[in-house]
Amino acid sequence: MGMNIGSPSASGAPEVMVDINTTPLIDVMLVLLIMLIITIPIQLHSVELNLPQGNPPPPLVEPEVVRINIESDGIIYWNGEPVSGGAAALHSHLVSAAGQSVQPELHVRPDRAVSYEIVAAVMAAIQRNGLTKVGLVGSEQFL
Repeated sequence: MGMNIGSPSASGAPEVMVDINTTPLIDVMLVLLIMLIITIPIQLHSVELNLPQGNPPPPLVEPEVVRINIESDGIIYWNGEPVSGGAAALHSHLVSAAGQSVQPELHVRPDRAVSYEIVAAVMAAIQRNGLTKVGLVGSEQFL
């Protein structure tokens, strides 16, 4: 290593050095960094979950599955039988399904060519009657 002493001036006195000595600055920064690392709590990458032990009991009663098909001409089928009478007949079917002790699962399968308005009306009627176990089946035909 070399040392910069500066060149002698005409008067014989050495010139003032304007470079700062960074070694103490680096030492202080390293000490502060080590203190910071030590004081930060260790971060865990795991999440503790309290999961129940064992297998859950099987459901006592299997829910009934009701298939509601909506054809392209607007005819609604309840488990394969056409609902004659339109919205009033569908409403009576939904009221009887909602009144059961265990609500049935409703699988709504609209045809690809059916109007959205008809499907929305059926879904709204299901919701108005308080049935919550509803699923749209056959949506892969729309992809």
